[in-house]
Amino acid sequence: MSQETVLFTDDYKKCIERMDIIRQEHFETVSALIGDGYLLPQNQDGLFQREHFESFVFSYGKAVYYSAFTPSKDVRYTALHHINAKAVDLYERRTDYLINDLREMLKNKYLVMIAAGSRARKTSLAKVLSEEGIGTIVPDEETVELLHGHVYLLEGTLHRGFEYVDEKLAFITLKDRVSKRAKPKKSKKSMDLFTDLKVGDYVVHDIHGVGRYTGVEQLVIDQVKKDYLKIVYKGGDVLYLPVNQLDLIQKYIGPESNTPKVNSLGGKEWTKAKSRVKESLREIAEELVKLYAKRQALEGFAFSKDTVWQNQFEEAFPYDETDDQIKCIEEIKKDMESGQVMDRLLCGDVGYGKTEVALRAMFKAVMDGKQVAYLVPTTILAQQHYDNFTLRFEGFPVNVDMLSRFRSKEQQTKIVKALEKGQVDIIVGTHRLLSQDIKFKNLGLLVIDEEQRFGVEHKEKVKKDFAGVDVLTLTATPIPRTLHMSLSGIRDISVIEDPPEERHPVRTYVLEHDEQVIKDAVYREVARGGQVFYLFNRVKGIESKQKELSDLLPGVRVGVAHGQMQEKKLEDRMNSFLKGEYDVLLCTTIIESGLDMPNVNTLIIENADRMGLAQLYQIRGRVGRSNRIAYAYITYKKDMSLTAIAEKRLEAIREFTDFGSGFKIAMRDMELRGTGNLLGYEQHGHIDIVGYDTYCKLLDQAVREVKGEEPAKPPLETMVDISVNAYIDEGYVENESTRIELYKKIAAVSDKKDVEDILDELIDRFGDVPEETNNLIRIALLRKMANDIGLKSVERKSRHIVMSFGNMDSKVFSRMGKLAVPFKGRFLFDAGKKPALSLKISDMEEGTILSEVEKLIGLLHDA
Repeated sequence: MSQETVLFTDDYKKCIERMDIIRQEHFETVSALIGDGYLLPQNQDGLFQREHFESFVFSYGKAVYYSAFTPSKDVRYTALHHINAKAVDLYERRTDYLINDLREMLKNKYLVMIAAGSRARKTSLAKVLSEEGIGTIVPDEETVELLHGHVYLLEGTLHRGFEYVDEKLAFITLKDRVSKRAKPKKSKKSMDLFTDLKVGDYVVHDIHGVGRYTGVEQLVIDQVKKDYLKIVYKGGDVLYLPVNQLDLIQKYIGPESNTPKVNSLGGKEWTKAKSRVKESLREIAEELVKLYAKRQALEGFAFSKDTVWQNQFEEAFPYDETDDQIKCIEEIKKDMESGQVMDRLLCGDVGYGKTEVALRAMFKAVMDGKQVAYLVPTTILAQQHYDNFTLRFEGFPVNVDMLSRFRSKEQQTKIVKALEKGQVDIIVGTHRLLSQDIKFKNLGLLVIDEEQRFGVEHKEKVKKDFAGVDVLTLTATPIPRTLHMSLSGIRDISVIEDPPEERHPVRTYVLEHDEQVIKDAVYREVARGGQVFYLFNRVKGIESKQKELSDLLPGVRVGVAHGQMQEKKLEDRMNSFLKGEYDVLLCTTIIESGLDMPNVNTLIIENADRMGLAQLYQIRGRVGRSNRIAYAYITYKKDMSLTAIAEKRLEAIREFTDFGSGFKIAMRDMELRGTGNLLGYEQHGHIDIVGYDTYCKLLDQAVREVKGEEPAKPPLETMVDISVNAYIDEGYVENESTRIELYKKIAAVSDKKDVEDILDELIDRFGDVPEETNNLIRIALLRKMANDIGLKSVERKSRHIVMSFGNMDSKVFSRMGKLAVPFKGRFLFDAGKKPALSLKISDMEEGTILSEVEKLIGLLHDA
């Protein structure tokens, strides 16, 4: 290429990382081919070297580097230009969000362009916006002058919309059809939260081991078109996995810094690796079994069934409980009434109503004459919970008190004596509750709020001092070790996945610190009667920052709060903010835990690169706790080159904005920080080899063997192949990650209601459902019904559909008589060693075969 050529590099650091991965894969593939005698050893270094690439890039006089963050010192540049840009929502199925944002943009004289997708969607959107009083311009084929203060509708889509703040330019893309109704979709299993899959991710297949996912490919086999996930293994071997078998793979979860070893397809390497890991887990399994036995031997208190007062207390809750809240309450009450010591983890996203679930367990304990300790990490949170609990228990004979540094020494002495005498039913407190002088008369329940905020020393003290007491732990972002324990069966886990009604995800922007953006954000929040958290996590210099903000924001009242303030002053400052006497609270991370201030709906974080991922997520959860749309501005110092880990943390907090992201955050944090030492044993290497999910499965197997139990039977896998075109066409859903998300939803259908929900969603987002996609959904339900009746396969073989049983019970056998009339002379049952049903299809039209199989399996399935 000519030296006059301008070279554009999109994220140089990621280009280098990708080159390293390609080189590693090439090395493994070529090594395997050399070992098998197909290549000579001198072919090993035939790939382009990293040094050659760097020399090639930097030799150009005209080169432009694009980067989401300030480039590292590895990149040599002569000038640095900042583009003040923000990502824009996709507005999936939410026209109301779009309309609100358009009104705001037009008020600020923005030039707005909307890529509406197809011509039909463009026309439909123009009509919807017109009804809302928003005029639009639809350019024809002639050149049109673009003017600020107008909205232009275009055909086509972008991957993601963007906003150039300084230029007052916004480009919005609507990949999906927008709708005024938005039905929240609930995941079938919380474990689905761990399986977000992107091209280039490593995956673990139950049988074949670790491979690399390279995308979705459409293949035509025997004149039938279907979609397959392409997974590349060692030596370049490829596995094409049908999309209806997504449950056979899991995303590889291991330390981010470690590239996993890719296994050979069909080799014994994966089986041997699992055996080695399982053997090393035996010692841990023995330790776990001792823990099990210790817990079983502890005789807990069997609480009574619910009282009339319990019902009255629960009915006094001013909101409708979500289905998950009700489920979690039932699980906790069952534990409490069992007589066995409870150790349950309650995990729910920030603002999902964990505290109300805990309150009902607390009331139940008090009704049986037991005391409750509610342990919180911060003084401010203790005060807020104390105030809320006092109001919630008003009208019931429940005495609530608080122990923290907000209480004087005299008050603390009095409360400690009252606790020992049993005069306090519920005590809310910080780690002060773990002091030597604290004695309870009849403690029955310990609730720990935000477990990750307590150190190992505090947790060990809890184990020792509260043995035999029911323990309920609340958390939004479970620490990795807690996840280990929960998923390995040492602790029971309850999950709240449903967001409360009328709650919106927090709109999150990750950007370099920019005074104009800060100014606009604060004034916009104050103008709508709201308040702002401004997080500046250094006590030294916080007073100077207050003056700086006051100068930047004339007319805005800025208050300061931090953990080193004198107790009374801090309490007064927080109360003043609650009463609306300040517009902005300039604070440290004291706001991190549990604070519930519905009027605060804008958050600004300075130097966010210095914070952990789970911490950022918790802090962001302090806003968006009402029916208003909330905003979070996660900023880092201008022109600062971030570390790779800091970049990944900030990318993750920007990515995980949806409801229920707490588990995702914990898993991503595990990737970034490593998995920790389970029960003090070094296990990093083993998790690196097999990935987190397989590690947990192997640990469970080892525990069962040590206990002398039968190994858990693997669930019956059902395969359906009846030669019907079944896929989601690119023309219908363009984005590959969206197709994967839909394939996962379709694979998880369990009944006709699920099918109706998915069809509604598809029509709502993408328009009428094509026949091939409808077939895919029908086959997913057919597979579930076939699995329910014990079928391991439903296959087309020449002129028959053969349905082979993996296990068969008498109920299914007794229903065979139902087939006699509708399928007279067309079905045959083989009751031999391998029971199977055969349906003759030679006299059927191709378009009716799927319906006939559905009908037959439906008769065997329904009682």
